[in-house]
Amino acid sequence: MSTVTMIYAGMFYIAALVLVVGLVYKIVDYSRTPVPLKIPTTPAPTTRSGVIYRMAKEVVVFESLFKANKWIWVFGWLFHFGLLLVLARHLRYFTEPVWFWVGIVQPFGKYASIMMVIGMAGLLARRFLVDRVRYISTPSDYLMLVLLIAIGLSGMLMTFVVHTDIVALKAFFLGLMYLDVQPLPQDLTLLVHLALVALLMVIFPISKLLHAPGLFFSPTRNQVDNPREHRHIAAWAARLDQKN
Repeated sequence: MSTVTMIYAGMFYIAALVLVVGLVYKIVDYSRTPVPLKIPTTPAPTTRSGVIYRMAKEVVVFESLFKANKWIWVFGWLFHFGLLLVLARHLRYFTEPVWFWVGIVQPFGKYASIMMVIGMAGLLARRFLVDRVRYISTPSDYLMLVLLIAIGLSGMLMTFVVHTDIVALKAFFLGLMYLDVQPLPQDLTLLVHLALVALLMVIFPISKLLHAPGLFFSPTRNQVDNPREHRHIAAWAARLDQKN
């Protein structure tokens, strides 16, 4: 087994551990954060089913962003929908046999990478060109977008220009899943792509990308607008009332 293979195997084990532990910790932290006020953004649904429908629209079509800024919505939706298809396409490296719907999505995921990169390029340009956005942007905001673009471009390079041994690559990742490390193809483009992906996995739990799970814990979105019908009491306040 080559040194490069062992290094990348160890790197992905560590990255996966950091990603899973970090996400679990942040989600538990979000769930425990007290929400003392009823603050849904109006007009808000007055039933729980309405909240579910509202959240579905936020997740699928980014309704609030669409209402706020149409051109940012275009780039944001292009990026997220392209990323969804690309991730679905990559499931072929982790499943054997490949699920039937993963096979169906393969040609769409191949070209979705172009959508993803265009969307990220537009969001990066927004950081430079819009004065109020540039004023509040931090170096991490730029670096995160650059990292995502670099991952997308390196993946596109392997898809359309410099091909790699995908059979050996799949054997490597299936081997990681079953604790049976297999040789990793040592193409430079592939090694760069995988190193960037591992870096993204490590920094994901401490980055602004946590808006993905965080959306479901946003009180402005997940609360029912019924303050007249039901008194809202935070869990910690309810415990204090019981003690008194």
